[in-house]
Amino acid sequence: MRGSNAVLGAAGLAGFLALGEAVPRLGLVKEAYFPPTSRIARALAGELADSAFWTALGDTLTGWALGLAIAVAGGIAVGVVVSVVPYLREATASTIEFLRPVPSVALIPLAVLLYGTELRSVLLLVVYAAFWQVLIQVLYGARDVDPVAEETARSYGLGAWARVRHVLWPTALPYVMTGVRLAAAVALILAVTAELVIGAPGLGARIAVAQTSQAVPDMYALIVVTGVLGVLINVGARTVERRALAWHQSVRGEVTV
Repeated sequence: MRGSNAVLGAAGLAGFLALGEAVPRLGLVKEAYFPPTSRIARALAGELADSAFWTALGDTLTGWALGLAIAVAGGIAVGVVVSVVPYLREATASTIEFLRPVPSVALIPLAVLLYGTELRSVLLLVVYAAFWQVLIQVLYGARDVDPVAEETARSYGLGAWARVRHVLWPTALPYVMTGVRLAAAVALILAVTAELVIGAPGLGARIAVAQTSQAVPDMYALIVVTGVLGVLINVGARTVERRALAWHQSVRGEVTV
């Protein structure tokens, strides 16, 4: 089953690349705006041979990793505290629902005013966007705790943090891992967006430079790199999720199938 899926995936990718080569060659779109796949591949090879590209890649991954780590730690900590402290969830519900829908890109002017084009501007946007993904999932997980298990833990005299460790955390962990996976993707999007708009060092800034200098094949090559990064991050997040939840029936059922 997995082998056939891999073959179908490879066939689909090959078809997409062939279509990307044929469309501009047939004159359906201008090559100046959409170069053939072969030109993009050559531009990608040139980027890989440029040390400045690897520096930009490192800057992007640094902003992504730091922002994601801060967001995950903060989202889990705040979510657990809000879930276990009486009445705190009700007291913060309206504030969370007000702040959560605010688009992170709307904070770009604030980030520029505070930090200019420094890494901290990228971190501000990445952390804000990724934090909510984790926090909301932690709150959902805490809501799914079995009341009977909670009352049993209380009857055995377990304290608040013991109940968090033995009751809340095992129930919330699948939700947390989903939040981390979503946050990882969102963090990459915001890191590249911040670099593209603000001009902070990274792949986004390099894409903007390629676009303004009319280096269209290089621009598409860099966009391909960001797409590959997204795929790798998603695969890595799913791998970590499967290992962290190897005991959970959803993962065991997935492996069995």
